[in-house]
Amino acid sequence: MMNSPAVAPFEFMTASRVVFGCGTSKRVPSLVKDLVQLNQCADKPALVVTGKSDRFSAPLVEALKAEGIESVVYHCPGGEPTTATAEAAIALASSNDCGSVIAIGGGTPVDTGKCVAAVLTNGGETPDLYDFLEVVGRAKPLTTRCAPFIAVPTTAGPGAEVTKNSVLEAGDRKVSMRHQFMLPELVVIDPELTLSMPADVTAHTGLDALTQCVEPYVCNATNPLVDAISLAGITAGARSLRAACENPLDIVAREDMCLCSYYGGLSLANAKLGAVHGFSGTLGGLLHAPHGAICAALLPHCCTVNVAALKGWFGEKEPELAARYLARYETVARTVTGDPNATVEDGVAWIVNLVKDCGVPGLGEFGLKEDDFDEVVAKSKESSSMKGNPVPLSDEELKTMLRMAL
Repeated sequence: MMNSPAVAPFEFMTASRVVFGCGTSKRVPSLVKDLVQLNQCADKPALVVTGKSDRFSAPLVEALKAEGIESVVYHCPGGEPTTATAEAAIALASSNDCGSVIAIGGGTPVDTGKCVAAVLTNGGETPDLYDFLEVVGRAKPLTTRCAPFIAVPTTAGPGAEVTKNSVLEAGDRKVSMRHQFMLPELVVIDPELTLSMPADVTAHTGLDALTQCVEPYVCNATNPLVDAISLAGITAGARSLRAACENPLDIVAREDMCLCSYYGGLSLANAKLGAVHGFSGTLGGLLHAPHGAICAALLPHCCTVNVAALKGWFGEKEPELAARYLARYETVARTVTGDPNATVEDGVAWIVNLVKDCGVPGLGEFGLKEDDFDEVVAKSKESSSMKGNPVPLSDEELKTMLRMAL
């Protein structure tokens, strides 16, 4: 008789092609030329989506022109990506009959660019972003492959370049547009582009990346491939985040953080997350604070509350399952500390110290108050990320986490 399989069925999706390494951004123009020729849109201009500065976009536009590719630039106004930003970028691309989209910058240009590429080929003559947005829109599925989309991240944290969704602020909430067609056709990750990140951005994005490796590793719906990738990301992030903050020109540390970000994006796209990201969408809409800063403030306290529940009431109710999750937290502890005998508590203490060393402020500094807790918990409990938490936390446990993060 055949015994039961040990591995549950799983899928794994990512970008069609990823080019990683120092100096690889110099290859972007020729890689884009090959891609647009393959997709028969070389005669149309590319939309370049970037941040407020032209530091990265200006040289790219000139290099594209040398390859015979015209382009139109959209500068995101700063802050987190919003529906208004995406709509403005879509309008610019549509009015210029753009055939491809290149995002160069942090998570905001990448998430914005993904929306543009999707709506260009799915929106008809009068493209409407709200046709495809969840929660605040009509959540229609994409039916046609997106316009060729190329992502060139210049920060190391969100991992948006290898995920199939875009997260946008819509008023006081964050909403998503998601479909497997939104995975980029080409991603170029050059650690040299992250050398100019200031210390606070390095810390926030780096802790976001680390969170996006830790949560999938301990979530309730992981798989063997995500286990390997997320653990490699935890190793890289734990080894190099402090060094990247202390010495921005440490290229080895920057490489590690780019790997941590990349692995985190792969992991969250193919497993689940947890309470940190369950809260982050609601808090981002309420506080309008950087996503990475919110994740950083919550991460150690999420670990503390989860471990307490696993050792307490959940462990009494589901001892075998709790033991498996605690073993994963123990592996995280031994990975981040480098101590083969480290306990779960050692790991939590290490993360607490890392967040402190990185100078991450509490959520109170962004305006969160205890009066907000009931509403924040009620909204966050319904998020898909919260459903991936290894243990179903009570309202009081979730409020405890918020209180610790103030």
